[in-house]
Amino acid sequence: MLTGSRGISLILAIAIASLVMAFLSLIPSTSMTVLWGALILAFSISYLLINITLEFLVYREIGNIYNLLDKIQKKDLSEIQDKSIRSSLSPLRKINSVINSYALARQREIETLQKNAEFRREFIADISHELKTPIFATQGYIHTLLDGAIDDKQVRMKFLKKAAKSLDSLDHLVQDLLTLNQMESGVIKFTFTEFDLKELIQEVIEELEHKASKREVTIKLEVEPGKNYTTLADRQKIYRVCQNLIFNAVKYNHNGGEVMVGIKASKNQIQVDVKDNGLGIPPEDLKRIFERFYRVEKSRSKEKGGTGLGLAIVKHILEGHKSKISVSSTVGKGSIFSFQLPLEKEKKVQEKEPTEAKA
Repeated sequence: MLTGSRGISLILAIAIASLVMAFLSLIPSTSMTVLWGALILAFSISYLLINITLEFLVYREIGNIYNLLDKIQKKDLSEIQDKSIRSSLSPLRKINSVINSYALARQREIETLQKNAEFRREFIADISHELKTPIFATQGYIHTLLDGAIDDKQVRMKFLKKAAKSLDSLDHLVQDLLTLNQMESGVIKFTFTEFDLKELIQEVIEELEHKASKREVTIKLEVEPGKNYTTLADRQKIYRVCQNLIFNAVKYNHNGGEVMVGIKASKNQIQVDVKDNGLGIPPEDLKRIFERFYRVEKSRSKEKGGTGLGLAIVKHILEGHKSKISVSSTVGKGSIFSFQLPLEKEKKVQEKEPTEAKA
């Protein structure tokens, strides 16, 4: 009991009261009533002050530190809260806050490592599945030919074309993986040039019109006449972004649907919206559609083909342009994918005007 806050307070209070009484007893005119009153008063005040100081500034904080260290030792970090270090009379509270911050940092690291481990497991499973499909298909066609079907010219050409198509799919998958990996590691450099974004999108639409016509999907471009759509970006990579978004809008649309590509120029930016009236994306899938190999409907996506890496590549390309891709979707009504690029002012026109004025 003497080692607790009350025991220590009692001993110190008795010592202080005794010193006060001894000091007052040296004064000849001091009566016994005053001595005992001073003794009681000194003891009471000393006991209260020392007890409060020890209890709230020392023992309680030591207890908190002990509980925190016990949780860290047991790896039970779920109940640890983020507390900022504030000015306090007790340095132990600051120590407690530092330990608390350290524990939270370790907790975040553990959560990140767990997420990365889960991501690696999913990635290995996905890449194994994606590689398995074209490899097994090609093996099947080639083994069938080796087993005797090669003698039939019609069957031979049919199977060779299917094997070649499977190998092309495998090549696209590997190329997309390499591209994505190079972008994430910063190996791929961006070459920024000025170009007309409207002309680029028109090229993409012309390229995809044939595929859209097979499903009777109409692609429309919506622009404001006379507006400037010159931007500073990597033309080849932005072409791939627009190609991927418009192609997805066609692919996941219903037969006879419509894809609307809108370009809006503001004071400093150009916004591109790719809108379709297809199946739409459920809310629980919206946050994950830009992950590698993530597909909203595995069976439907498998039938339509693709590597499952297109939107992940789009995301990284736009991040390289200090932009980002956003999406809004309603199930049964369609989706809208949007991104922004900087607007470059028409310098050449401004430079020619003074010259013509002088003439």
